[in-house]
Amino acid sequence: QVQLQESGPGLVKPSQTLSLTCTVSGGSITTNYYYWSWIRQPPGKGLEWMGAIAYSGSTYYSPSLKSRTSISRDTSKNQFTLQLSSVTPEDTAVYYCDSSRSWSDPADYWGQGTQVTVSS
Repeated sequence: QVQLQESGPGLVKPSQTLSLTCTVSGGSITTNYYYWSWIRQPPGKGLEWMGAIAYSGSTYYSPSLKSRTSISRDTSKNQFTLQLSSVTPEDTAVYYCDSSRSWSDPADYWGQGTQVTVSS
């Protein structure tokens, strides 16, 4: 069974870059047709898809976050990473990583989520 685990700092200062890593076990991030996404949920709000990296290494971003978001991967560690630049308190959220077996399929595995607070 695939397991995903988010890691990274819980507190980031405004204007800095938020960096989170999702470590995958029980499956490979290069498995054909799989997509690996980052999603967040601000307090009191719904889930927001931020972007994804495909099994091929191609990346896809939410138009509203594209200018500040970068997703990359380290296949040797079976990890993928989110970087969100120029953060503000509005970026405070629980951040999740998930996997889906194709672009059109819903997520089949989720990490437990990690709280990130943007504050000085």
